[in-house]
Amino acid sequence: MEQRYATHPAQVPGMDTAALRDTYLVERVFVPGEVTLVYTHHDRIVLGGAVPAGAELALPVPPELRSEYLLERREVGIVNVGGPARVVADGETYLLPNGACLYLGRGTRDVVLSDDPEGTGPGAQLYLFSAPAHTTFPNALVLPGEGTVRELGDQLTSNRRTLHQYIHENGVRSCQVVMGVTELHPGSMWNTMPAHTHDRRTECYLYFDVPEDARVVHLCGEPTETRHLVVADRQAVISPSWSVHSGVGTSSYRFVWAMAGENQRFDDMDVVPATEVR
Repeated sequence: MEQRYATHPAQVPGMDTAALRDTYLVERVFVPGEVTLVYTHHDRIVLGGAVPAGAELALPVPPELRSEYLLERREVGIVNVGGPARVVADGETYLLPNGACLYLGRGTRDVVLSDDPEGTGPGAQLYLFSAPAHTTFPNALVLPGEGTVRELGDQLTSNRRTLHQYIHENGVRSCQVVMGVTELHPGSMWNTMPAHTHDRRTECYLYFDVPEDARVVHLCGEPTETRHLVVADRQAVISPSWSVHSGVGTSSYRFVWAMAGENQRFDDMDVVPATEVR
């Protein structure tokens, strides 16, 4: 499991492009036939991807966690950004079409990920987001369209978007994880503007359905000392609590947003007017 250590905002001005990407961008989330995991010391989040590629993949047990199984002291949210998937958790089978979200609570011991044998088309690609858990909540599957749906933004400001909340305080319950998927409307490119921070939670973005010749320019850093990452399809960004996380694409795209930290209120954010961003 790759380790990414926590950073202080004062470090950002001294980073060049390579250092920024090495610190905050996860370029290889999905590797055929593997489960990849990255441990960020920001809120002790583990994120990664699983690509069964016709095989069955068990959730690994990284030695860095000093646990008998991955979810011994953790919970995980799983969003399928590929073809039909199957997840078997402690003998219970869940079928995940593209865009579905599965929550597995603390204490779920045996988890096997695979393609749905009844599915057609491209193989499954499962995005994993895990955080420490103090108690156990029930496992739950949310299919596309079943979560809380919010319409945000405006076409005039190029940020009209549909936000699907899956794991949150008024939906699937969890200890820390808050998770969902946002889809930009045609002609809209900004995923969040005005930008914001929430100095109580770390947030990670997984950008997907980005065309091969397109990119997303993701703003990061303190509001008065921003930098940017140029992000390709199915790459993830780690955004510390003190950092803005706002992006604009050269084409349409979707992204999985996921947070963990001090609270679970989606609207608990500190908005930064565009006139104050530097």
